[in-house]
This record gives sequence, C-alpha cells and structure tokens, in this order.
Amino acid sequence: MNKINFMIALFQAAILLILAPLAIGLIKKTKALLQNRQGATIFQPYWDLLKNFRKEEVISETTSWIFRAVPLICFSSILISCLLVPTISINHSLKFTGDLIALVYLLALPRFFMALAGLDAGSAFGGMGSSREVMISSTAEPALILVLFTMAVTAGTTQAEEIIRTILQKGWMTYWPGTVLAFVSLFLITLAECGRLPVDNPATHLELTMIHEAMILEYSGKSLALIEWASMTKLLLFFTLLANIFFPWGIAQETSLISLGNSMIFFILKIGLFCLLLAFIETSTAKLRLFRVPDFLGTAFVLALLALLSQSILKLGL
Repeated sequence: MNKINFMIALFQAAILLILAPLAIGLIKKTKALLQNRQGATIFQPYWDLLKNFRKEEVISETTSWIFRAVPLICFSSILISCLLVPTISINHSLKFTGDLIALVYLLALPRFFMALAGLDAGSAFGGMGSSREVMISSTAEPALILVLFTMAVTAGTTQAEEIIRTILQKGWMTYWPGTVLAFVSLFLITLAECGRLPVDNPATHLELTMIHEAMILEYSGKSLALIEWASMTKLLLFFTLLANIFFPWGIAQETSLISLGNSMIFFILKIGLFCLLLAFIETSTAKLRLFRVPDFLGTAFVLALLALLSQSILKLGL
C-alpha cells in the first residue's frame, strides 16, 4: 500500500507539472477573448518551453555558481512542493507533521535564490527586481502562514490531508467565518506570490514596473525554460491549495481508478474556474503603483489575522 500511495504522490506531482503550461495558456487565451483578440492557442506555453529548451544558453562571465544553480533549485523546490499538496487524492505516503509549514519554506526558497541571482548578474534591472521581490515576500509569507494556521486550527494538525478530511467530514461551515477571510487572503497572496496583476505584470518588460521578469532577464535557453516552468507550476500549486483546501469536494478518498478518475475531472473543472477568474481580474484591473503594493499585501495580512483570530475564538468556544 505504501508503494501505491507513493506512486499516487508522484502522479499528482506530474499532473501539476504537465497541466501548469495549459493553465497559463487558458488564462492568456481567455484574456485575449475578453479583449476582443484572437490570441494564441492554449498550448502555446508548451511550444515556448520547448523552444527555450532547444536554445543555447548565454551566461555572463561575471556570474558565479549561484547564477547557474538557481534554475535547478527553483524547479526542484517547486517539484518537492507539488509532492506535499494533495491534487486528486488525499491518500499518499508523503505526509508528515508540519508539511504545510515545510511548504511555506519550500516556496520561499526559490524566491531567496532568485533574488541572489538577480544581484549576481550585476545588472541594474536584476538588483531592482530583487529588492522589490524581497519587499513583497516580507508581507506575503507571514500572511500565507496565518492562512494555513487558520485552516489547521479546527483540524488540529498542519497536515493538508487531515485538514481536507476534516472539511469533508464536518462540512465547510466548520470553518465559518474564518474560511471566507482566509480564502480571500490566500487569493490575494496568490496574485502577489505568482507575480500576477495587480501586483506584477508577467507580460511586460517595462523597466519601471518589472519585478519577477527583472530578475530573470539574464537567463536564456534551458535555464530560462526551467524558471518559467517552475513559475507556471507555482501558480497552479496555489490554485490547487485554493481549490482543494477550501473546496475539497470531489477529491478522491480511495485509491480506486474510478475515484481517481472522477477526482481528476473535478480538479480540472475547479482549476479551470480559477483560471477564468484570474483572467477576468487581470483584464478588468490595472497594475498597482509600486508604493501601493504594501497596502495590497497589508490587506491580505489583516484578513489572514482576522481569520485566525475568529477561528481560534470559535475553537475555544469563547
């Protein structure tokens, strides 16, 4: 049974890696349709990754080993994170006490090394992007921890599988009203963590507004492909947290093929809805000024704090 659960965990991670470019393609295609444009096919991100994997790398002579190691570190960290988050089944062997806490650290690791890589290249844009990224993370990460703690209070554990199982057994109202606050907070954190509008614009290279793109300007070829693939997977990973922790209905509790197949259909539908929602938000909102970003993240932090306090009060019965 342990081998079966381990294979399911690997399969769930593979699902996130494979579907991540498709999710980005769906977002871009939806935005194009909302803007009365035809846009590229939803499979275009796959061709872009393949094109970068085939290209030759150009590396500056002034960079150190950190610059060369960052793409592998980013991709490896996101891959391990995918093993910790239930996708289509809550039964797998890669669960342990504090796995959600480990998830926060694994998501922070690529950001830390990306900031180092931006500085290591020695370009003005890289240093600017690194400083902005660190500023964003200083507020986004504490808010993310508070959101995960909010969902862990009622279940009494920080294991994602147990939290999902508790919601399936007791119902969504068990976490009311902290659930709503935590969900909104995590969605705002997703926009900031994944460099989406209104915090960052992944489709621009305007030097005055770049954050994530500024740190990877010096990358090319396979290294750029790994970083872009990790970034796509990170967005899908956050969507998976939103879909399966707050709306876990449809996720398989058994290891039968029928249960896993039905869970896969529910997962794709939920992720598709989040992609459409993100596309609508990015089409209807403008990018925030840089000095307004702390207010945006401050709102997410306050919502997460209120969610944790309300859930703690309900748990204590005060």
